[in-house]
Amino acid sequence: MTRIISGKFRGKQIKAPLNLPVRPTTDFAKEGLFNILNNHFYFEEITVLDLFAGTGNLSYELASRGCEQITAVDQNPKCCSFIERTAQSLGFADNLQVQRAEVLDFIKRDYHTYDLIIADPPYDYSQYEELVEQIIFKKLLAEDGFLVLEHDRDTDLSDLEHFYETRNYGKVAFSFFSLAEENE
Repeated sequence: MTRIISGKFRGKQIKAPLNLPVRPTTDFAKEGLFNILNNHFYFEEITVLDLFAGTGNLSYELASRGCEQITAVDQNPKCCSFIERTAQSLGFADNLQVQRAEVLDFIKRDYHTYDLIIADPPYDYSQYEELVEQIIFKKLLAEDGFLVLEHDRDTDLSDLEHFYETRNYGKVAFSFFSLAEENE
């Protein structure tokens, strides 16, 4: 069970079915991530892409904080159904679009630009480099946006192009990627 940390639905518990193949972001890690994002974005003004959305945990947090344009992508039909039902019950259905697709396939056919892209793949994921390359190649990330990859603390992504920094929260790490650093 996770909870929404801030915004309109602060404290709301989200209980996902046990049969979903997910590992939701811990409240501790999520709080750290959003402390960073709060310093960079006005959530009401950004477009977001939530890759490997799982239970939709991060999408609900964004919607609760006022984000009106969120696309959540997951290949599991049960995860997508859960996100849609939960978004409907919370009143986020107009703000949160769910796409059932394998993430790299979705990226290859998407043509939108996002201010924030969050990806929370399984910890045994091995295609981080391709994921970052495809997002940059397809110009999905806005010039002043962030790509945030969640991974286990022992995974080092600092050699990937456009890497900005990593922040650790317990066993969880977030690696940030940005195009803005190239212009400084």
